[in-house]
Amino acid sequence: MSLTIARRVFACTALLLTTVAYAQERVPGQVPNPTKEPAVVTPGTTPGAPPSDATVLFDGKDLSQWVSQSAAGGPAPWVVADGVATVKPGSGGIQTKQAFGSCQLHIEFATPSVVEGSSQGRGNSGVFLMNNYELQILDSYQNPTYFHGQAGAIYKQHAPLVNASRKPGEWQAYDVVFHAPKFDADGKLIQRATFTVFHNGVLIQDHVIVMGVTSHDKPPYYEAHAAKMPLSLQDHHNPMRFRNIWIRELAD
Repeated sequence: MSLTIARRVFACTALLLTTVAYAQERVPGQVPNPTKEPAVVTPGTTPGAPPSDATVLFDGKDLSQWVSQSAAGGPAPWVVADGVATVKPGSGGIQTKQAFGSCQLHIEFATPSVVEGSSQGRGNSGVFLMNNYELQILDSYQNPTYFHGQAGAIYKQHAPLVNASRKPGEWQAYDVVFHAPKFDADGKLIQRATFTVFHNGVLIQDHVIVMGVTSHDKPPYYEAHAAKMPLSLQDHHNPMRFRNIWIRELAD
């Protein structure tokens, strides 16, 4: 074999090995290449249990992570007993002491087992991401109401894909992926918020775009706010019960 041919064979072999190595590192369309190993997170020991990097907001012991909305940041007034936090009707909503932006949220709730009222007057509450964007909580088991106001609705904006509600009094769960809106330095909206929601393990909101603050009496609108804000739970004058609430902050 001549020196020229040997050099060509060597060059082709090197190119082939480089191509194979590159293909192993990079999948076509995957941009950019990963630059570090993913962080290790230990899953919860049982379904619904908080993973190792979660912030536990309520573990059944107390509401020390929450404050009152009506009493200007005083202690959360809801009743805690037997591992459950129950709304004290008329005491006002509660919100977290800590502020959050984009997040993964797990929250379990139960509507009253004794059914009283109908439509929006029956088993009503809500979880507000960033104190502005409401995921509706309602007893929607055989309880007709307006579609974008039932359980799992992004209130007055997006009806759930399906009604996955359990019977009154039974425990239910929301698993939420929320991406916060973004504003520029001048307060101009540059990216809307989004929700993905599973209700009792069933997909009910599939990366829907939030049109703004979820008001009950006016069209949605965006107003510049902080990158992180508290999460809040609504007192709608029904003795709703809550347990096992945790949250994971997500990078945008």
